[in-house]
Amino acid sequence: MSDMINEKQPDTEGQKIPEISKIGYQLLKENRIADAIDCFTKILLLDENNNYALVGMGDATRKQGSIREAVKFYQRCLVHHPGNNYALFGLADCYKAMNQYQKAIEIWEQYLLHDDKNITVLTRIADAYRKVRDFDNSRNIYIRVMEMEETNPYAIIGLGHLHYDFKEYREALYYWEKMLKLKNSDVDIRVLTSIGNCHRKLKTFNEGIPYFEAALEREKFNFYALFGLADCYRGMNDMENSLIYWNRILEQDPRNKMILTRAGDAYRNLNDFDTSQMFYERALNIEFDTYAVMGLALIAKAYGKYEEAITSFKRLIQQDNRNYRLYIELSDCYMKTGARNKAIEILEEFQKLGIKNQRISEMLEFI
Repeated sequence: MSDMINEKQPDTEGQKIPEISKIGYQLLKENRIADAIDCFTKILLLDENNNYALVGMGDATRKQGSIREAVKFYQRCLVHHPGNNYALFGLADCYKAMNQYQKAIEIWEQYLLHDDKNITVLTRIADAYRKVRDFDNSRNIYIRVMEMEETNPYAIIGLGHLHYDFKEYREALYYWEKMLKLKNSDVDIRVLTSIGNCHRKLKTFNEGIPYFEAALEREKFNFYALFGLADCYRGMNDMENSLIYWNRILEQDPRNKMILTRAGDAYRNLNDFDTSQMFYERALNIEFDTYAVMGLALIAKAYGKYEEAITSFKRLIQQDNRNYRLYIELSDCYMKTGARNKAIEILEEFQKLGIKNQRISEMLEFI
C-alpha cells in the first residue's frame, strides 16, 4: 500500500491515519478481522473517503465472506480514487467469487491499464476466460504469461485445465507433465490426479494407474484418486481390483449413489448377482437411479426372467429415450423370447430419433 501512504492526509490527523492504517493491515494479516474493521472504521470517522480504510474494509469484509458488502467498499473507493490498483484487484476478486467472470475480466483489464505486466492479474484473467469457455483469449493470455515467465505454475496448470475442459486430453497431458518435471517432489496432488484423468479419458488406463497410486500415497482417502483407480481397473475389465477402490470410497461415503451403482455393476460382471442386487437396492433406497434400475433389469435378464427385464427396460426408455444401451438390451430380451420382429422394431425406433450408433446398426444387421 506504499502509494497510498504517500497520499496527503488531512492536516489535523496527518500522523494518526497512516499509523492506524498500518495497525489495521497488520491485524488483517493476522486474521483478526473484527479488530481490523474497528481500525478502518476509526479512520472513516476521521476521513469518510479515505482510500486506506475503504480498501481495508473491502479486504476485511471479503475475508469474512460478505462479498457484496466488500464490493460496495471497493466501488466507493474507486469513485473517489479512480484507478486505485488495490480496489480494482479486490473488486475483480469479488466478482470472481460470485462467478461473475465477465465483470471480473472487465475490472482486471482496467488494472492492466496501469500495470500490463502483472503476472498475477494476467493469470486471473486467463482463468476467468477459461471459466466462460473463451478458449482463444484464455490460451493467449496463459501463453503471454509463459513468455514472461516460462515456468509459471499457474499458467502451466491453467493450460492443462483449459485443454482438458475442451476435451483436448493429449495437450492437457503435455502441460501437466511439464508441471511434473518442474516440481517432481513437491507437485500438487491435483496435478497427479489430473494426469491420471487424462489417461482415463484417453483409455490408456494402465498408464493412469501409477499417478492415482502416487496421489493415494500422499492422501489415502483422496476421492479423485480412489475413483480414478477404480475406474481405470473397470476400464481394463479388472472388476476385482475396481471393487477394492469402490468399497474404499463407500467406507467414507456409504450413501454415494453413483459409487453404489458402480460397485453393483462390478459384482454383476463377476456374476455375484445377490451382492450386486444388494448394492443396487441400497442406491435406490437413497433415490431413483437409472443405472441401478438398469442393473436390476440386467440381473433379471441373466436369470432368464425376460418379461420382468422387458418391463424395466421399456420404463427406462420412456424416461431416457436416447440411451442406446437400453434399446440393445431390450432388443436382446425380445430375441431371447423369440420375438424377432419386436427386436427389430425397437432398434428401428431408436434410429428414428436421428441418432447414428454403430452398435445399433451392427445389431440390426446381425438380426
